[in-house]
Amino acid sequence: MSDQNIQSNSLFKQDTFKALSAFTFILLVIYFVSAFILPENSSNVLVVAAAFGAYMALNIGANDVANNVGPAVGSKAISLAGAIIIAAVFESAGAIIAGGDVVSTIKKGIIDPSLISDTDTFIWLMMAALLAAAIWLNIATAFNAPVSTTHSIVGGVLGAGIAAGGFGIANWPVFGKIAASWVISPLFGGIIAASFLYLIKRTITYKEDKISAAKRIVPILISLMAWVFSTYLILKGLKKIWKLDFLTAGSIGFAIAITVFFIITPLIKKSAERLENSKVSVNTLFTLPLIFSAALLSFAHGANDVANAIGPLAAINDAIFNSGITAKAVIPLWVMLVGAGGIAVGLALYGPKLIRTVGSEITELDKMRAFCVAMAAAITVIIASQLGLPVSSTHIAVGAIFGVGFLREYLKHTNAKRIAEIREHHEHHDPEKVELLLQEFEGASLESKAKILSDLKAKKAITRLTGKERKSLKKVYKQELVKRSHLYKIATAWVVTVPVSGLLAAFLFFTIRGFMLP
Repeated sequence: MSDQNIQSNSLFKQDTFKALSAFTFILLVIYFVSAFILPENSSNVLVVAAAFGAYMALNIGANDVANNVGPAVGSKAISLAGAIIIAAVFESAGAIIAGGDVVSTIKKGIIDPSLISDTDTFIWLMMAALLAAAIWLNIATAFNAPVSTTHSIVGGVLGAGIAAGGFGIANWPVFGKIAASWVISPLFGGIIAASFLYLIKRTITYKEDKISAAKRIVPILISLMAWVFSTYLILKGLKKIWKLDFLTAGSIGFAIAITVFFIITPLIKKSAERLENSKVSVNTLFTLPLIFSAALLSFAHGANDVANAIGPLAAINDAIFNSGITAKAVIPLWVMLVGAGGIAVGLALYGPKLIRTVGSEITELDKMRAFCVAMAAAITVIIASQLGLPVSSTHIAVGAIFGVGFLREYLKHTNAKRIAEIREHHEHHDPEKVELLLQEFEGASLESKAKILSDLKAKKAITRLTGKERKSLKKVYKQELVKRSHLYKIATAWVVTVPVSGLLAAFLFFTIRGFMLP
């Protein structure tokens, strides 16, 4: 048997094992609900809804969780196995500890439930929305496209709602805000991440004495991260059990940041003294903050986004037991466990695929760049929350990664152009001296580089590159640092998420209603 056949056989066995494991989880949920939860002499609607909820939770674990741990894995701050363990534990903890006691039955207020004619129609609507969102997430995961779980379920509810009650049932102004977030989320994330990366480069990696610069700047950056993440966790991760206003949350976060600064400063100085004066060495100082960020982002995600998996299921459960439609539904513990368990299982089985895509396939991430992505994720959510903008954590994180990549492209292209100008200015000189000059230029601080270029310009002897040469050089660096195929694929997936899940939900609503009508 050839090596290719052996590899194909191995992949087939792995895929079969994953599929059987996921199916087993759904079967266990079905058995549990039918044996212990389902009221006597009632239909199996709740059992079917629980299966759909379990399937949805599996797909959230496979797709959405990658955004929280992918950058840390891509930068090699933690291993893939370590990331899966951290995410599974903290996602589940966030869902169970801080997931709240009630959930909105209509996610984001996208439709008006008062226009639903009866309880059965509402239940069919929710089942269709849940299954449509899960199927779309499954498709996106198969194509390595990280998409928004929130937008998937919003599209499902919108499509099934329109199928059930007509176009008048939709809250179009709310939908307009959600559509605007397709642009706002990645743009905010990209700008903030790129800004932090440029700040780090200007204050640390562009300095000749990187170790001394790191001793001064890294404690400030880590303290700032402590402030941002403390505020983020209080506002988003703990809001359902401990609700505070922004000023109070920010003040508590600031106090935590000050404490962290005094604790971390001597530790950073001690660690930095053992390092070489290089960018690679300084990178290691960001390892521990990245591990904490992955854990805290996972906790906050579990506390908030698990409702995407179990919100419709909780609504169906509430409608069945109370024979009515309410704006808020109580979340039974078993429903929360289905959501948390499904996310953990889905992450373990299928998460590595998207974690690799987010962490290393869009652009190369080191620990500094991953730190900037984590900061952008938390800061953007905080700003958007205060402005009342509905943003997607998936869009923010992926937008931040693209922002970091595009900044690297710009800086690399600019640096390459400068080196080309130096080479052309010294093209008739001794090649060895030219190489020494270039080495001096590469290792110089930003101020020294500016002086070298200024001296060259003063001599007015630089041969300018042609427009065609510059365009060619820029294209080479773009291809090397940011994969355009991923950009186009992910952007397309984002744009079609709501319409595809909506159309699928409408089709499923009519199908389910057809089966359920006498």
